[in-house]
Amino acid sequence: MGKAFWIDQEFDRDRDGRFAMHVRKNLDAFEWGDIAPVRFACAAWELATPPSLSPGYVRWDRRVLEASCVRNTWDGSLTARVRLASPLPAELTRSRAWWRDRGWLGWQETFGQYVEPSQQDLARNPFLRASLLVEAPVPLGDLPPEPEGPHDEVEQSAQRAVTVLARELDALVAPILEQLGP
Repeated sequence: MGKAFWIDQEFDRDRDGRFAMHVRKNLDAFEWGDIAPVRFACAAWELATPPSLSPGYVRWDRRVLEASCVRNTWDGSLTARVRLASPLPAELTRSRAWWRDRGWLGWQETFGQYVEPSQQDLARNPFLRASLLVEAPVPLGDLPPEPEGPHDEVEQSAQRAVTVLARELDALVAPILEQLGP
C-alpha cells in the first residue's frame, strides 16, 4: 500500500530546516495558553502544508486535493478534513445518455496532479469532477503538549505535531486511496 501522507525530511534537511525557519517566522499563527494540544497542532499543520509552505513539509498522494485539521467546536477534539479526487460514481458511468454530447470533462491532470479547471476552461466546457470528503476524529494521545509560549522550543514541537498528524492521516486515508486505485 502506498503512502497518502509523509514528511519530506530530506528536502527539508537539504534546505537547512526550512520548516523550522517557517515556524519561527510565523509565530503569530499560534495562540498560546491552551492545555490541549489541538490548536497548536492545527496551526503547525497549516504552516507545514500548501499554500503556506510550497512545496509542503508534508507531502501527499496526488489524489489528495486538500487536507486540513480543525478543532471540533463541540468538544475541542481534533478533526481531519481531507478532500480526495475520485472517479465518477458507478451510477453515472453505466450510461452516458445524460452527457448529451456536451463535451463533459472530468479531472484534469498537470504533471500527474489533479487540478481544478481554470476560468478559461470553465468558459469552454462543462466539468463534472467527483470528490470524496473524509472527515474524521484524530487521536490526541501522541501529540506534543502546546509549548508555554514562543520561546519554548516551538519548532521541535511543531515538527513533532506535524509528524503525528501525517502518520494518523496516512493510516486513515491510505486504505481509501488503495481502494480507489491509481
